[in-house]
Amino acid sequence: MSDHVATIAWKRGEQPFIDNRYSRAHHWRFDGGAEVLGSSSPSNVRPPFSDPAGVDPEEAFVASLSSCHMLWFLFFAAQAKHLVDRYEDEAVGIMGKNEKGQTAFIKVTLRPQVTLAGGGTIAPDELERLHHEAHANCFIAHSITAHLVVEPR
Repeated sequence: MSDHVATIAWKRGEQPFIDNRYSRAHHWRFDGGAEVLGSSSPSNVRPPFSDPAGVDPEEAFVASLSSCHMLWFLFFAAQAKHLVDRYEDEAVGIMGKNEKGQTAFIKVTLRPQVTLAGGGTIAPDELERLHHEAHANCFIAHSITAHLVVEPR
C-alpha cells in the first residue's frame, strides 16, 4: 500500500469569520510540489466569498475519476500496441440526493475521446474492452458509490 499526501491550507486574515462572510479560497499543496488554488464552488457560496478561479472539491472529485480512468486506459492501450496521440475527456458529475437523502454525487459520466497516431482507429469492441479494463482497475472508481458511466466519443 502507499500513502498519498495533500496539504490543505486556509487563513482567515482580517475577515470577521463568525458572520459567515469570509473567503473560502485556500491552497492545495501536493508532495511533488504542485500547488493549486482551491475554493468552494460558486454554485454553493457566492463570490466574493468563493473564488471562481479556484478548483472546488466537486470539480477535483470528477477530475480525479477521469484522470485515474485515463491513466489506466493509456496503460492498457500501450500494452495492446495502440499508438495513442491524444486522450481528452469532458467528464460530468451529477449531484443529487442519495438513498439516505444526503446531497452526493449520484452519477459521473466520462466521455473520453481517443486519437491514434496517423489517423488510426480502434475497433469498437476493442475500445470497449480497453475502457472496461481501465474502469476495473481504477482505484478511485473502486472508492465511490456514485454510478460511473463511460461513454467513449
